[in-house]
Amino acid sequence: MKTPKTWTRRIVGGALGAIVAAGAVAAFAAEFTGAGATFPAPIYTRWAEQYATASGDRLNYQAIGSGAGVTQIMNRTVNFGASDAAVAPERLQSQNLLQFPAVIGGVVMAVNIPGVDGNALKLTGPLVGDIYLGKVRMWNDKAITALNPGVNLPALAIAPVYRSDSSGTTNIFTSYIASVNLPFNTALGAGNSVAWRTGIGGPGNSGVAGGIRNTRGGIGYVEYAYAVENNMQTPMMQNRSGQFVKPSAAGFAAAAATVNWTNAPNMQVSMNNTTGATNWPIVGPTYILLPKNPNDAAASLRVMKFFDWAFKNGKPAADQLRYVMLPAAVQDQVRQKWCQVKDPAGKAIWTGCR
Repeated sequence: MKTPKTWTRRIVGGALGAIVAAGAVAAFAAEFTGAGATFPAPIYTRWAEQYATASGDRLNYQAIGSGAGVTQIMNRTVNFGASDAAVAPERLQSQNLLQFPAVIGGVVMAVNIPGVDGNALKLTGPLVGDIYLGKVRMWNDKAITALNPGVNLPALAIAPVYRSDSSGTTNIFTSYIASVNLPFNTALGAGNSVAWRTGIGGPGNSGVAGGIRNTRGGIGYVEYAYAVENNMQTPMMQNRSGQFVKPSAAGFAAAAATVNWTNAPNMQVSMNNTTGATNWPIVGPTYILLPKNPNDAAASLRVMKFFDWAFKNGKPAADQLRYVMLPAAVQDQVRQKWCQVKDPAGKAIWTGCR
């Protein structure tokens, strides 16, 4: 089933602006705000539209990148922050923030190689690392042709595209590449921002998607929904088990199923490079940051009610947009974490704690 063309146009048009949920809104409806990661923006948008119809409350979400989202919640200018990269424990403690996962997605490579079926192309993590190091510069390089016998790859320059902003998607991507390519790890490492050696930058997942689409020979990393909604070609990747797999929600779920959430500090887990024949190699949860001592207790409760509703009702939209829902046991774990959010009198705000 295709999603509305309006969302596709939002992605192609550039970085997302404020998202205000549509639908019939009662006179007493309230607005709550969030900002940060572009990785989950498609699903947050869809959930917000549906939640507005169900509850009347409206989510205004600004998809401005994980780094900016963390800054905004630290400054308490929004009701919640969103980051694809888990925040360091000492920072959570110093800022009195609760961190919890919201949904799971996959990061994929997308390519623009005229005359070549990019969906049938085979790549490996070490090879992608060499491309971003500038060691592999042409699409007909022997390192690529050896993986793709019989494919007529052109003598076309490779144009890597990367995130120009502080990005959790970059963190997920570079964490994977650094784990399988030692020179990449040594030269660039992993993080929300790295000192790229070659290529062009674009803001947000939408900026990278646009950069690839507009550049002959382009290659870049984006959350899967952006690739699907923009009809982009996504090569197969070799996983830890040595299998070349196509990106799919099933492959993301297989990777997510290997994670042990029990006792994970601050619910921080890694889903990259997991073992399994069908596992996609670049997968991660995206996180929400909520003040434990909010300035606006009512708004914080609206945030928790929104994600509680999404956990209970959001799977059809997640399936349509190729995200993976948290396991039910992890959703319950998140709800228990919400009991740490308290009003000025020290009383838990979440109704499930009373």
